[in-house]
Amino acid sequence: MPGTSGNAAVTRSTLRQQIADALRDEVLAGRLQPGQEFTVKEIAEQYGVSATPVREALVDLSAQGLLEADQHRGFRVHEYSVEDFRGMLDARSLVIEGMFLALDSGHKGYRDLDDPRTANAVAGVRRRGEEAQRAAAAGDLTVLIGYDLRFWRELSTQFGNPYLADFLQRLRVQTWVCTVQHLRRLTELRGRLWCGYTELVDALACRDTARARSIVAEYNAHALALIEGLAAG
Repeated sequence: MPGTSGNAAVTRSTLRQQIADALRDEVLAGRLQPGQEFTVKEIAEQYGVSATPVREALVDLSAQGLLEADQHRGFRVHEYSVEDFRGMLDARSLVIEGMFLALDSGHKGYRDLDDPRTANAVAGVRRRGEEAQRAAAAGDLTVLIGYDLRFWRELSTQFGNPYLADFLQRLRVQTWVCTVQHLRRLTELRGRLWCGYTELVDALACRDTARARSIVAEYNAHALALIEGLAAG
């Protein structure tokens, strides 16, 4: 029948993404531990699907740096070092600085904050930040990660460059995977997690990039000190 093969390809692609998202969430939740090994067959049986979309999903996650592929033993969750974390922060800072420079220069890609649609979008970003702050204050890491990823995705979208937004999202996922591997050692996270989301949005809404840079620098210093302290301890 015409279109049958195309529909099958779409279904497989959707399934591939669903499996990749589910496994990424398992890693972020700490249910798949650093160094933990598994095979395509095991994951296919777990989700009740064929091996092909599972293999494709695992290859995708390997390309993103979340898994390592072993030709003979399957896949394992990548274990990040503190040095990896420093590198991620440096890369993340460069991307965010590019966003701030676009705002400083009045780059045409940055959305006009005087446009009501943009103002509504920024208000939505701020609400996401409020939810992230509540989760951080409560020490609820799983909820925090979800809102944090949405916050930065929606914030970076306001700068009008989807490639920049996609790259920052990938970096943030990798950073969280690394962070989770350390933070899961703690039984109490209240008072330990960064809570400056709304302050950052407010600074950018006022086009105060100097303040925004200071907030991001404080954030990175806080995160690095936390991870270095946990690794040393």
